[in-house]
Amino acid sequence: MAEAGPAEPSRQAVSSGTVFEQKYGYSRAVKTGSQIFVSGTVAAGPNGIVGTGDAAAQARFALAKIAGTLEQLGSSLNDVVRTRIYVAYRVHALAVARIHGEVFGGIRPCNTLVIASLIEEQYLVEIEADAVVGSALPLPPATETTE
Repeated sequence: MAEAGPAEPSRQAVSSGTVFEQKYGYSRAVKTGSQIFVSGTVAAGPNGIVGTGDAAAQARFALAKIAGTLEQLGSSLNDVVRTRIYVAYRVHALAVARIHGEVFGGIRPCNTLVIASLIEEQYLVEIEADAVVGSALPLPPATETTE
């Protein structure tokens, strides 16, 4: 009798409905098994760019958009294990990092913040997130470190 191999992971894609996803061949997010990968997210709302000229507002909007995407896939920000932040200008890096800290301070995923040229000049921030459904655990209080 042949042994059964591992089950194929299920794959579920979420679309935000923009023409860009179809045109350029990507999804807002993809869930396979318990892992969720959320594409780079900018502050693009139904009426255009949100928070023009305000990197902190754009970061807040992008993180809320990511939270909504995760919820569609049965997850939440509590399950996020890695974020990647792309900031257009170094001057905005600390403001964006503070917003990330407000949202993820108790979750503390792995994070990378990079200064990068973004697809449109009006976008000051783009954020990606990876999550593992059911991975949220209570963390001990953060310890103070000196830099």
